[in-house]
Amino acid sequence: MTEPFDHGRLAVLVHEVRSPVAALGAISEAFGETESRSDRAELARLAVTACRGLERIIVDATITSVRQETVSPEALVRGVVAAALLRGARIEAEVEGDIPSISADPVRLRQALDNLVTNALTHSGTDAPVVVGAAPAEGGIELFVSDSGSGIPASEQARIFDAGVRLDAKHPGSGLGLAVARAIARAHGGELTVTSVPGEGATFTIALPARHPET
Repeated sequence: MTEPFDHGRLAVLVHEVRSPVAALGAISEAFGETESRSDRAELARLAVTACRGLERIIVDATITSVRQETVSPEALVRGVVAAALLRGARIEAEVEGDIPSISADPVRLRQALDNLVTNALTHSGTDAPVVVGAAPAEGGIELFVSDSGSGIPASEQARIFDAGVRLDAKHPGSGLGLAVARAIARAHGGELTVTSVPGEGATFTIALPARHPET
């Protein structure tokens, strides 16, 4: 699968390393402020996850490369939320039903969810928390990120996944996050879609098959 970015991988690399670097900074601060062994053990686990993601992003800059292993969607969601909470985000996890593990790339899916969370926090515009969740679906599972922001006009919902597109110049960003997330979803044989009503927020959903297709 070819990369969907014509302007080079450097911009994507710079964009993608920000989340794990920010997570490591927040983890370091939290580690120094607690003496609880259980809290420190959890922070160490989050740090290992962030380091693993950072190394993979730098060493393997092709975001559509997938290394399969058994992934718990619930653990993935809760890890993303835990790291965002350390950075002070208003965010919560929502896991629906008995969700089966899937064969996928946890580092790439973490990248995709981190991008969706960053996008949601940037555009939420309210005090309502961003919701990150997982749910069983026919033929697979769904990962989703919902916000209560201004929403996205129907006429713009297709092009927001194009690299470099930014609907609101007032908000910071490069316009790469959604394009990266969609490329990762498709590399897993899945798809990233959005459901939104202006004034009522937006929900981005990554639909993934129960088993990764042969590659």
